[in-house]
This record gives sequence, structure tokens and C-alpha cells, in this order.
Amino acid sequence: MFSRNRHRDYQPVGDLAHDHAEEPLLESFELEEGHEKPPPRPPVTPRSIIYYLCLNPTRLCGLGRGRWKRLIVRCILFFFIASLMLLFITPIFNPSYSIRPAHYKGNNPHNEKVFIAANIIDEDMIRGPWGNAVKNLVELIGPDNVYLSIYENDSGDGVKNALHELSAVVKCRSNIISGHIDLDKFPRIQILPNDSRIKRLSYLAQVRNHAIEPIEYTNATTSTSTITKFDKLLFLNDVVFSPRDAADLLFATGVSTTGRTTYHAACAMDYINPLKFYDRFAMRDHEYYEAGLPFFPWFVNGGRNADSFHDVMAMSDSVRVKSCWGGMVAFEAKWFRQQDLPQKPERELKALRFRSEPDAFWDASECCLIHADLEALVTDSHLGTQARIFVNPYIRTAYDANTFSWLEFTRRFERLFTVPHMLIGWLLRQPWAAVRRNDPVGRTISRREWTYQAPARPPPKDQKFGIADIPQFGRWETVQRQATPGGWCGFPFLLALKNEYKPGERRWEKIFEPPGANRPAFT
Repeated sequence: MFSRNRHRDYQPVGDLAHDHAEEPLLESFELEEGHEKPPPRPPVTPRSIIYYLCLNPTRLCGLGRGRWKRLIVRCILFFFIASLMLLFITPIFNPSYSIRPAHYKGNNPHNEKVFIAANIIDEDMIRGPWGNAVKNLVELIGPDNVYLSIYENDSGDGVKNALHELSAVVKCRSNIISGHIDLDKFPRIQILPNDSRIKRLSYLAQVRNHAIEPIEYTNATTSTSTITKFDKLLFLNDVVFSPRDAADLLFATGVSTTGRTTYHAACAMDYINPLKFYDRFAMRDHEYYEAGLPFFPWFVNGGRNADSFHDVMAMSDSVRVKSCWGGMVAFEAKWFRQQDLPQKPERELKALRFRSEPDAFWDASECCLIHADLEALVTDSHLGTQARIFVNPYIRTAYDANTFSWLEFTRRFERLFTVPHMLIGWLLRQPWAAVRRNDPVGRTISRREWTYQAPARPPPKDQKFGIADIPQFGRWETVQRQATPGGWCGFPFLLALKNEYKPGERRWEKIFEPPGANRPAFT
């Protein structure tokens, strides 16, 4: 069918498999004269891959500049569409802390006795959402199961009248006092020749102690019965809260198979706006680190085990922490009653009370120190048992009614914040810990403390000094101190009450420590 090629240079092709059986095909090929053998292809290395991916993407993809721009636009569009899908899918199929556990009933199933303590100076809150919530909470717990103690001081006739109206409508036994606190009885910190200050946290600790003082009474007579022993203590700030949530915090958080709670303390979470958690000053995770950024998941995936972070991601109602507050906190009441504490032959245990740090330029929240003291008291009482202190993210409070109305909605989107939270926390090198985090409680340690030094010649009384002048009137000294619980609560500054302030102005200020302490703020 086909004729043989008759070209004069034609030669029949032999069988390569036989003609070159002993000579590789490539090696038998010889270049024509004047040609050189091509150089070997450079090896593929990580550096070359980075170059092609990052520095010369056009060559890698074989795209022109126009087609490359179109690809970028498509990638951006894909990212935008994926983000929208996540925004709609997450609150429906993967919300955060929205579906409460089945045993959350908003009641008092075992008729436990509760001591409710509060400090509040907001007249509108007393007559509005706070007062109504307290009244309804008493009904949920049972009036015969509740003792209500409210203490306010020096807040004016409007607050006094509002509290008097509240006491007339609550049906439980109550102790509502409008008192006066004499500031002259507080210790003062001398910072300048003509300027000594009272620690704000010393003042707040005493105010809180006035509210819980009646818990030591042996008998608290209600309208129909006598309470001889309290099971729970609930401390309320001036926050907007749900009575059902408060009951679930008290009676449903971290329950065992018996249906009874197992916590020593359990906290709500307070919000200053619909997305931002507020009280990081008192919050410490399960490894004594400061909380992360003030939005979900609140804790950092760092440290040794990151227990708090993993509890949040598991949607636990009992997130393990070392300290918390959150505007509303429930305690086992026995730790605040001297007569209920176990007896120790070697030394007497002391019931819990709020306190502050004595150092001039080292402050810690009284709400954090109470948990540090609780941990130490539980350990001393039960031969090394760890205190069970939980945060319950299902239970949330707010500082105004508008913010509170948004919390059920915004929590459904919270999981979207996980990756940004982890990324920013990594960039900030979180978690952070106070420099005294590892102080061995009860042992003598060396510390750097600021000591005021009066000038050789007293200045005129009318001479004015400012905060910037503090370093001129003192020095840092190394002293020996016995370490107390809660070194991990502290920060290197002074929160001081102002000696003079204008109406509407904040009554306190933050004063940072003078230079020269030679210690890091965080480790």
C-alpha cells in the first residue's frame, strides 16, 4: 500500500532494541559539531520554591499580567463568599454557648440556703433592672431560703430611698444598710512630701466586707423559719442579669452525677459591650496566667496544658480557672463562716474576707485575692485538695440593659473570633503572668519595694508636686517578706483615691511604679 521512501539519504531504521542493546540510547546520541551539551537543571530547593511562589508567580503559573490580576480578583471574591457563608452558617449550625444544658431549669431543686450580698450605688439600677431581678431571684430560690444583705455608703438620699423601697418589696429576710466609711481610718501611702494616698482596693475590700458581715450571724430568721447554715453565697455587682441565669449559676454549674454542684466558686461573665468581656483584672486561667484578649475564647492556647482554653472550646459550663468575678459569683458559703470551717489542731483557720496588697506600687484586685485565699484555705483544710473555681460562659451579665439585650444574639457568632484571637495572642506573646506568679506561699522571699524618703528640708505646704516628681522622693530597696497567696493577681502600679476631684470626675487614678525596680512587669 505504501511505497518505500526513495530519497537519496534514506536509510532503513533498524530495530533499536537489538541494534543498541548494549548502548543506552541517550549516550549513543552525539551532538553535531559546534553544539555544546546543555548545563544540568539546578536542583529544587526550598529557596527556589519560595522564589517561584513569592517573587515570580507569573513564571510559575505561566500567566500574563492581565490573567494574573484576574486570578487575584477571583481569589478575593472566593474569600469574600467563603466569609459570608461562615457568617451565616456559624450561628445556625455551630453557635457558642447558646443551647444551655438540659439540667438548667432556673430553680432551686434541693432547697439550698443562699446568702445574697451586694454593693450598689446606682439609683436607677435599684429602681429598674437590678432591683427587679433581685426581687424575682428571691422568688425563684424561695423567700424562706434567702438572706439579702446590701451595703452602700455615702451615695446620697436618692440611693437610700431606692434601697428602702426595695427592702419593702423583697419577701425574704434582709439587712439593707446605708452607712458611712471614715477614710481617716485607712492606712495611707506617702508618695510625695505633701501627698499621701489611700489605696482604692483597700477601700473596695472594706465595702465588700460590710456586705458579707451578717453571714457570721448564727441564726438568720426569715419570715417563717430560721436559717442556721448557708449553703451558698452569691455576690452581686451593679449589673443587669437574668434571675434564671443566677439560679443556674448557683445550683446547676458543674454538677456531679448526684445533681449537686461541686464548685468552691463559680462566676458569670460580665460584658461592657455586646462583644467585649470586662473584668480581666480579676480573671486568671487555670495556670495562673492573665486572661487573653477580651473576646471569645477569652483564654490563650498557651502555657503547659491550656486547660481553660480547651474547656471553652468544648463548650463546658465549668471552665477551670484560678480566679474570676464577672459581675456575679457564687461561693460555697462555709468558707466565709468561722463556725463552719474545719478545726485544725496545729493552727486556727480564718474565714475568708476581702483584702488588698500592702505594697506601695503593687496592686491586685480584691476579687482576685479572695480566690487566692480560697485556694489556700481549701488546700489547708483538705490536705492538698485543689480548689474548684469555675467560669460559666452560659451565664452572662452586663452593665446596661442595651448591652444585655444583645448578648443572646452575639454569642452565636463567637466562634468566628477564635482564629483572630489566637493570631493576635501569638503576636502579643500571650499568655502573660505576673512577676510574683511563682512566689512560694508561706516562705520568706526577697522583694523589691519602694520606700518613700522625705526631703532633708520640708518644702512649703503650698508647693505643688506632680506624679512625675515621685522618683525624687524615694528609692527601691530589697526586703525580706513572707509570701502570701495571690502573688499571681498583682500588677506593678498603685490605684489610689484622689484627695481632690471635681463633680463627675473619676475618684481614683492609676500611678505606675517609679523606674529602677529592675523587674519585668510580666514573665
